[in-house]
Parts: sequence; structure tokens; C-alpha cells
Amino acid sequence: MPQRLDPQALAKRNRRMLGGAFGVVFGMVGLAYASVPLYDLFCKVTGYGGTPMIGLAAPGAASEAEVTVRFNAATQPGLPWRFAAQQPAIRVKLGEEALAFYTARNSADAPATGISTYNVTPEVVGRYFHKVACFCFEDQTLTPGQSVDMPIAFWVDPRIAEDPVTRDIRTITVSYTFFRSLNDAERSGALANAGAHVGRATR
Repeated sequence: MPQRLDPQALAKRNRRMLGGAFGVVFGMVGLAYASVPLYDLFCKVTGYGGTPMIGLAAPGAASEAEVTVRFNAATQPGLPWRFAAQQPAIRVKLGEEALAFYTARNSADAPATGISTYNVTPEVVGRYFHKVACFCFEDQTLTPGQSVDMPIAFWVDPRIAEDPVTRDIRTITVSYTFFRSLNDAERSGALANAGAHVGRATR
């Protein structure tokens, strides 16, 4: 004959099961909310997905090996700016800090504010491209007709030549896109591979 459970023991067991179920649900919800920033952090730490590494000083040229770094510029429709790279490409030695410039001009008759994102391609070089300073992820407001130079300081890790996956890569492309707001950038998907801001440097 089956043993009958005490009503209090049964109620206690049900409370434990209910608590466990709620714990699983809340854990899954928390993981869902955390997955995006955790993935973003993973990309920034590893360079995965073309996200440049940031904040490290250049060690100085480790060899005579060089790569070509190309510069792309784009502007979201609706932002009345002319935005372009001052140089289409430069040759840089591995391990040596380099400096390049973009120019932005407000062609409207009223102040206009933009904010930029960036990434590098091929995506596999993200871990070896170190951005020291640039103008990204900060609002830039230009008065009517105002033109400004926007520099980017960077270096390419010499280990790019030792990695079997990247050692034959001779050209890296750096792409900047100006949006009217970060919300616009997020809606466009541009933030997925973008790197973190490390310091404004405009003149």
C-alpha cells in the first residue's frame, strides 16, 4: 500500500520545486540580458568579429615588415555632413604607431551632430589592430559650414605575421561611419562589430 505523505511535507516539497523552477526561469532571463554585453566584452578582449583591440601603447617597430592600411568613410543618409579620409591608404611597419586623418564638414545651414562607429576587416585581424586614440563614440557637433580634422592613432601587432591565419594578409581596411545618434547606429547593426572608445583626439 502506498505511503501517504504528510500534508506539511508535501507542501514543503512543492515550495522547493516551485522555487527551483523560478530560479531556472530567472537565471535564463538574466543570461539572456547578459549575453549581449558578455559577447561584446569577448569581442573587445579577443578581437573576434573585427573588433579592434584598444588602449595599448605601441612597442615600436619590431621588424621591417609592413602592411597597407586603407581608410573608408561613410555617412548615414540624413546627416548633412561630408565625411572622408584624407589619405586612401598608408604603409605602416608592424609594431610602430601611425597617425591618419579624416575630415568632416557640415554642409547644412544649422548645427548638426554626428557620432561614429568603426571596425576593421578582414575580421581575423581585429585582435592585432590596436587603436590608441580616435574620434569615435563621442558626439561631434559642427556649426554651419564648419570643417574639422579627425585623427586616428593606431598600430598593428607584429604577431600578425606569426599567426598562420593572418601572416599572409597584406592589407587592412579601417572603416568609420557617422550616424545621427548611437540609436541609429544600433538599429543599422553597426554596433555589432564596433570597438570601444579610448579617447577623443580632434583638432
